[in-house]
Amino acid sequence: MINRWLFTQIDNSALIIFRVFFGFLIAAESFGAILTGWVRRTLVEPQFTFNFIGLDFLQPLPGNGMYFYFALMGILGVFVMIGFKYRWSMIGYTILWAGVYYMQKSSYNNHYYLLLLLCILMSTLPASNYFSIDVKRNPALKKISMPRWCVLFIIIQLWIVYTYASVAKLYPDWLDYTVAKNLMLSRANYPIVGDILQQHWTHVSITYFGILFDLLIIPLLLWRKTRLPAFIISIFFHLFNSIVFQIGIFPYLSLAFSVFFFSKERIHRIFMRKKEFYSANEVIIPSYKGFLIPALAIWFVIQLALPVRHWFIPGDVLWTEEGHKLSWRMMLRGRSGFTNFYIEFKDNNCRRVKIDKNQYLTVKQRRLVNTKPDAIWQFAQFLRKEHLKEGRDIAVYASSKVSVNGKKLRMLIDPDVDLTSVDWNYFTTNPWVIKYDK
Repeated sequence: MINRWLFTQIDNSALIIFRVFFGFLIAAESFGAILTGWVRRTLVEPQFTFNFIGLDFLQPLPGNGMYFYFALMGILGVFVMIGFKYRWSMIGYTILWAGVYYMQKSSYNNHYYLLLLLCILMSTLPASNYFSIDVKRNPALKKISMPRWCVLFIIIQLWIVYTYASVAKLYPDWLDYTVAKNLMLSRANYPIVGDILQQHWTHVSITYFGILFDLLIIPLLLWRKTRLPAFIISIFFHLFNSIVFQIGIFPYLSLAFSVFFFSKERIHRIFMRKKEFYSANEVIIPSYKGFLIPALAIWFVIQLALPVRHWFIPGDVLWTEEGHKLSWRMMLRGRSGFTNFYIEFKDNNCRRVKIDKNQYLTVKQRRLVNTKPDAIWQFAQFLRKEHLKEGRDIAVYASSKVSVNGKKLRMLIDPDVDLTSVDWNYFTTNPWVIKYDK
């Protein structure tokens, strides 16, 4: 049964056309990051970046290096699109994107994490076996079919993402429209739609549509009778997100996934009319079966486990942020507040001196350091390293007050803990982050 389910050969038109869309979008993401100034603001101007803790070796290239880095990513994206040296181009882009993702958090986005997962997946799929430069150069590579697991992998991954995103919204601040209202406040000056976005009915619509769309869109696209209306709703939903939230390529990438839900015959007829359609439905057991099934099982166990880990960590994840990343908790909260840093020189422990964050951090980084425990801890380590270069050891203390979703300011960090004397706990709580009842 499992062999028939995973290894039945099906027409590969959907994967081929998705490769073209995917390559175009990742190229646009890379070149667009240069043209919009994202690379400059995030990786060139800062004195240092808030990399994922433990990956301090990942640092931006000096000078104009990051511009060349992203230009290379853009070129590799074009190679993916046209299917030139596809496997190596996709692996190369995956490595470079992983570097960008892990070397900075001031522009953290769940969609960046999804893109990393998709890059890993696309590196393994036979997406250049048709309509590619590789096939033109070596016709022996040409194939018109693929094993069914290629599509199942993508659909299950998307179902996990959307389902967890929906479930995460089932908490008071989302259900009482607080989050939707706060999200729209900063968009009041948008032309034409700015006033509409401030209406109560808009907040109600965003709240419940967000829950229902994330929960139901995959099942609705899978069912033939609801597929077309679900696709039309998807177009509206993702274009709304693109215009209002300006979240890069993700809305268009989400629409591109639709090729895996429509019938193979329809996708072939629309996009690959000149290609021979495969309909033999042979079951071909590949030599990599013994590796593939355990690999898929491990992958999906991890994907199912990561989003629920915060339930095993003391404190409210909305407050502590512990267990927030890699868990599809998208647009669930707004954080505001301030954090002041004080140092004590260990060779003259008389008084605490307040640090001017402006000397070290960009505006975007200051927003991160003002409200996020991991960034507060990392900045303390940075301050100590900077002073050690001058031959002086210091202790660093933080006075931090934070508001989540517009609620009253509360103390986030224990002000009496020297942050340079404590380690960062990856898999459990950090006791110097003050906990409150959920």
